[in-house]
Amino acid sequence: MAPDRQALLVVDVQASFPVPEAIVAGIAALSRRLHTVATVERHDEAVTPFARQLGWTPPVDATPLVPADRVFVKHGYLPPPALIDHFRVRGIERVLVCGVQAETCCLAAGFLLFDAGLHPTLLRWLSVGSSLDRSGALGAALWRHHFGSVLEEPDALGLTSEPLPYPS
Repeated sequence: MAPDRQALLVVDVQASFPVPEAIVAGIAALSRRLHTVATVERHDEAVTPFARQLGWTPPVDATPLVPADRVFVKHGYLPPPALIDHFRVRGIERVLVCGVQAETCCLAAGFLLFDAGLHPTLLRWLSVGSSLDRSGALGAALWRHHFGSVLEEPDALGLTSEPLPYPS
């Protein structure tokens, strides 16, 4: 697919979540080659009851650890609906998703994208799971089951210039 019909969605790669440095570097390298949108998780108990239901709160203010053309704030698992509007205005068809909590937040983004008629694709080598499964294998399995599209390594993107880093 033409690069201008694709975008990169970076889910919650922010200082409050542990993300291996090599994954941050890989996402940053890819973000220089595609239109990139990032989400950041911020706490607002009036919107999503993290403290009341889970006894945990994300930060009140957070910024992405990677460069992005646009940043959307979210207050729960799902990205805001404005994210879909943004992709539609740009004529995006395929969204390459990577980031934090492959089996929850990335998966929630995948459902939102899929239901909007877009083609979500998980970038497995640039994603981590939650504390339940840091490897992200559970998230990749769920993603494959629901959406069918998981890329395991940078070469699968088919981008023609310099190679992208692959975290070791």
